Amino acid sequence: MYANNDRLMNNSPRRTGTAHLPLHGGKAPAWLFTRMTRLAREITVAIVSDFGPNEMLYRLSDPYWFQAFGCVLGFDWHSSGVTTTVCGAVKEGIKGMESELGFFVAGGKGGTSRKTPSEIEGAGHLINANAEKLIYASRMAAKVDNNAVQDGYQLYHHVFCFTKAGDWAVIQQGMNEENRYARRYHWLGEKVTDFVCEPHSAVCSEANAATLNLVASESSNARDTIAGITRQENPDKIMAQLRNLQSLELPRRHEMLVTDIHPDRLYKIFIKTYENQPEETMKGFEAELSKKLSDKLKAFAQFTYTSAQDPQKGRQVNDQPENKGSLGMNYTGGRGLKAYLSLNFVGKRFSDFSNGSTGSSTDTTLPLEYTSV
Repeated sequence: MYANNDRLMNNSPRRTGTAHLPLHGGKAPAWLFTRMTRLAREITVAIVSDFGPNEMLYRLSDPYWFQAFGCVLGFDWHSSGVTTTVCGAVKEGIKGMESELGFFVAGGKGGTSRKTPSEIEGAGHLINANAEKLIYASRMAAKVDNNAVQDGYQLYHHVFCFTKAGDWAVIQQGMNEENRYARRYHWLGEKVTDFVCEPHSAVCSEANAATLNLVASESSNARDTIAGITRQENPDKIMAQLRNLQSLELPRRHEMLVTDIHPDRLYKIFIKTYENQPEETMKGFEAELSKKLSDKLKAFAQFTYTSAQDPQKGRQVNDQPENKGSLGMNYTGGRGLKAYLSLNFVGKRFSDFSNGSTGSSTDTTLPLEYTSV
């Protein structure tokens, strides 16, 4: 176990801790979760009011504080459920107060975790940071813990907490069905510089196991070699070399054996990676207008144009619309009443999953906030 408490000295994103918990089924009783939600709201409001929203990020990114927080809220089991229940209680507790607090929570367990990008984008007009950068940080943190660190735990829970200024923290959890344990990962991103080289500042775990850690500093050569092979080597040449290797007799060891490699399964991956070279160019602009209609009503309009061409396919890159924007109005009334109406538009975009382009989409949001004065 090691830790680094110089939280203000390290400007890179880092995983701040890991918790190893028994994997239990079931869920918290409704009466308990209701009480947890109310208490989580009051504790969050107290911390943000006295110390600012960044302090809440620091505390949630500490695995020991998070575990103690769960006990204080009433979920005092040393169980995998503390992660999903505590994160759910915080998210539900501050619902409708995010703009006032300057503190937001996106994501959750299972299918809800896959809504994290859209939830971040939905709060984009309420923050002073680039929502796309926050979405990138969310995805990269998940990729590191699910792919770059291969420790046998498959992620099923991902929560992304962020502030108006663009500071963020991640609490995510994976499960290992063989040993019936869950592992919780904590991230704190202060100023993003590098996700793939030593992003961790603390590790706390009850068990050790063989792990392929491609984000360790010692793995720098391995990272460069993997990237070089997939970008420069012809896939047919790679497959021929793998087939030849399968005839060798290797000594007894703990690393992955060549017999574990299935060339036919890897072929499509090598082909796709080789053909999709990261040479696309991206350019565009953002525009925003606002007009005060009265003392209580303000109108706004936002538009973003992004040209990101894929030279291999001669079209826009996948999942990146050229045009998107929003129109809406903000209303601030008396006695703490706030409301806004937003019409959001996302232009058509290409996707491998749909075998072509997906159509444009629009949605309308009408949230209300009320604070007793």
